[in-house]
Amino acid sequence: MLWVKTFHIVLIAAWFAGLFYLPRIYVNLAQSQTAETRACLIGMASRLLRFTSIIAVVAFLFGLWLFMGYGIGMGPGNGWMHAKIVLVLLVIGYHHACYVMLRKFRDGRNTRSHVFYRWFNEVPVILLLAIVALVVIKPF
Repeated sequence: MLWVKTFHIVLIAAWFAGLFYLPRIYVNLAQSQTAETRACLIGMASRLLRFTSIIAVVAFLFGLWLFMGYGIGMGPGNGWMHAKIVLVLLVIGYHHACYVMLRKFRDGRNTRSHVFYRWFNEVPVILLLAIVALVVIKPF
């Protein structure tokens, strides 16, 4: 079980690293002035999103293994796990939103400013903090 937990934690860290960096690329895309720069940044974002998506799936599967296979967070007194699952679903929604935003950049349909993406970049920090607090503190 400790190996499964270790891989889950490392993969979550890698997933969030991608989610922290991807909107930073969007900030630069929203400010880009040349087609050359734009093409380079879209390529970077596409590769990062593809890699991050694979990591997210594997991290999710390890988490599911811990939950279903080892029963971590199951049973009475594990309300923290229900809250964590809701937050994980929000992270998955955020990840999907990153995909939608990249598609808009690719299609030339972005209407948001770099300021929006700077604020959007803070969302995964808050979600990660809440998830880690739930797992460590287990408040309910």
